Amino acid sequence: MPTLDWIGKDAVVEHHKNVPYHLLRCDPDLSVGEASSGSAQSGVRVAGLFAANRQR
Repeated sequence: MPTLDWIGKDAVVEHHKNVPYHLLRCDPDLSVGEASSGSAQSGVRVAGLFAANRQR
């Protein structure tokens, strides 16, 4: 089976280990509406808001 190989591939493959991350915490002062139960619908709403703002 063919493989893909290029200069710098190791850096690309391992990049996710070097990216800093943090857990998202809810800030009630910045929230709008009721707290979500963590359902997929809240993600759809957020994606819809981003899409609506891009079209402006």
